Amino acid sequence: MLEEIKIWNEFVAGQKPVQFLQSWQWGEFQKNLGHQIFRLKGSWGRALIIKYNLPFHRNYLYCPRGPILSQNEAENFFREIAELAKQEKSIFFRFEPPVVSKFEIRNLKIEKISDVQPSRTIILDLTKSEEELLKAMHYKTRYNIRLAQRRGVRIRTMNKESKIKEIKNFLTLLHQTTKRDKFRAYPDNYYYQLFMTQTNMENQDESMFGVEMFFAEYHGSTSSPQRDKILAANIIIFFGDTVTYVHGASSDEYKNLMAPHLLHWEIIRQAKQLGYHFYDFWGIDEKKWPGLTRFKKGFGGKIIEYPGTFDLVFNKFWYQLYRLGKIFKNF
Repeated sequence: MLEEIKIWNEFVAGQKPVQFLQSWQWGEFQKNLGHQIFRLKGSWGRALIIKYNLPFHRNYLYCPRGPILSQNEAENFFREIAELAKQEKSIFFRFEPPVVSKFEIRNLKIEKISDVQPSRTIILDLTKSEEELLKAMHYKTRYNIRLAQRRGVRIRTMNKESKIKEIKNFLTLLHQTTKRDKFRAYPDNYYYQLFMTQTNMENQDESMFGVEMFFAEYHGSTSSPQRDKILAANIIIFFGDTVTYVHGASSDEYKNLMAPHLLHWEIIRQAKQLGYHFYDFWGIDEKKWPGLTRFKKGFGGKIIEYPGTFDLVFNKFWYQLYRLGKIFKNF
């Protein structure tokens, strides 16, 4: 099994930018959430497929940030998908090609839809020196990092001996953040299962995949009643040569201490020290997340754009019903 995991992950990690959503461990995580998964492989490449059940005993197949193709063999891949969809009686296949040129396929009913995963991100080149990275930042971002340092904000990783408590600490901040910024997060069990998957596979050193949580705390004076108060927390995924910021949360209090700025900077520094080459901020969107996008852009880096999300339709009737249901659900 170890060798199989290693071969899969090495192939997936060969795609640039690296796609952790196609890693072996992400499949295990999805199984722990209760989804059926399929790992397809062939001369065309690799694809992790997740089956999502719908009402009336229907379903669709989803390939997050994939498939990962080794050659221009998309037609062979789609033939396999058609067979799988027939076997599973799936309405459609949803996919997010990392590279658009490999998916110019004729005679297929493919529809572009709204993004599932963000189609734009910012990636920092960690092979640059710390001085170069700081210089490339917006001056306010540099200022806020140093302000947080001066005012006693400190960064730490999660306590592995108190993992459940640490996840609860993160969720407390997350619930504050979602209420304040008016966005929806995953159910609490999603975050527990993410770390349980890591725990269950942590002895597989060759797997190339890791999940870590980082906290920013306020260390005031010894007489302060708020000493060691958690101000911000980030969940980070390590895969291949890339570190990805996937989830973050911050406290409603002490916002003037600029803890999130220092938190990202210290994670970036640690990633550099560990030999990682890239830091992926995961998603930006000026219209949907203007404040968060402005925050991420302050760190510099290169904007990367993906082609987006597409549906390959197998059953037009049920697909139209599905789309109508999604529309009415949003009202």
